[in-house]
Formats: sequence, structure tokens, C-alpha cells
Amino acid sequence: MFAPGTHTEAEVFAGFIATQLEAVRAAAFGLTDEQARQRPCRSELSVGGVVKHVTWVMRQRGHDRVMDAAGFASFTDSFTLREDETLAGTLATFDEVRATYLADVRATDPAAAMTEPPAPWDGRPEPTPSVHRYALAHAVEEFARHAGHADVLREQLDGATALPLLLAAHGIPGNAFASPWTPPTD
Repeated sequence: MFAPGTHTEAEVFAGFIATQLEAVRAAAFGLTDEQARQRPCRSELSVGGVVKHVTWVMRQRGHDRVMDAAGFASFTDSFTLREDETLAGTLATFDEVRATYLADVRATDPAAAMTEPPAPWDGRPEPTPSVHRYALAHAVEEFARHAGHADVLREQLDGATALPLLLAAHGIPGNAFASPWTPPTD
């Protein structure tokens, strides 16, 4: 959890984004590749797919979004942990991309001008003048949504929820409010 303090605006954005990204990662803690690919809800989403997609989203920062056939194929592939991919490899890539992404966020001036790329699915077919503050706030929104997806998917798999998973993943002892997750013994 990102703690209050006398942070710069960029540090606040980075802190809240980091919290959401850590929740996505924690949802995969202790899963096998098979479990990470399971789709326990009605959608096609899996915990491994959410981790992979969030990695794809982080990689898009600072790049022109091209939704030609190849761009769309890359986007749709980002939701699926394929049989030739492992959860461990996907998490290693996530960690590498996350470190670079968060360093970039911390170095960003939220008030600086930028151009938001087109988002035809949102009714914006053309680039839109904006500021980085908008993009950073949208990143908090987007990653929070994905963290929620990952949390629900994981809970459907084995009943594990975010706080116990975070405690276990970081080796933090329990307290009066939560205990670290332990694998089910069925």
C-alpha cells in the first residue's frame, strides 16, 4: 500500500501505480502454469493472461499505438498465457518492464504537454492534445481495473485474496487484520 507523505505529484502517481501493479503480480503468487492459464469465470481472462496484458500495457507508454492487423494481433495475444509461455517467464518480464515503467513515471512532469493517441473504441479517432497528468491518472484507473480482475480470478481459483497474497509474497508476518496466504491442503 502506498503510504501518505510529502511526495511530489509524480511520486504519488508512481506510488499508486506501483501498488496496483504489485496487486496484479501478487495474484499469481504460488500458482502453477496450469492454474495461471485457468479461466474460472465466464470470460476468457486468466491470472496469467492479466499479468501478460498488464506487461503489454506498460510497454505501450511512450510509443505510438498502432492498431493495424499486427498491432491488433499483439493486443489480443496479450490476454492469453500461451502453452509455450511460463508464468515464471511472464513474471520475470513483468518485473523488468515494471522497473523501467515506474522509473519513467517518476521522471515525468505531470503538467507537461503530450498528445494522447487515438482511441477509436472510446470515440476518439484522432490524437488529442493533453497533459501527462491525464495519462498517469488513466494508468492508475487502468491498472486498478486489472488488479481487480486478477483478484477476482485468483479468488475463484482457490479462495486466495489480495492482502494475504501480498503478505505471503513479501514474507511479511500476519497481524490482527490478515494472515499470509498458505497453499490449500485439499
